[in-house]
Amino acid sequence: MAKFPEAEARLFRNVFVCRKCKTKIRAPMLKVLAGKVKCRKCNSKAFRPIKKK
Repeated sequence: MAKFPEAEARLFRNVFVCRKCKTKIRAPMLKVLAGKVKCRKCNSKAFRPIKKK
């Protein structure tokens, strides 16, 4: 899909998916790991990194 590093960074860096409602959110990794980021839709704090196809 993304063949060059700039596009791969734009699509996948700091993008996480809510485990409950599957909404994408862009946030720094350290904040997600610390639990400081909430989902806008369901207020959950459970996230996973986006999958690269």
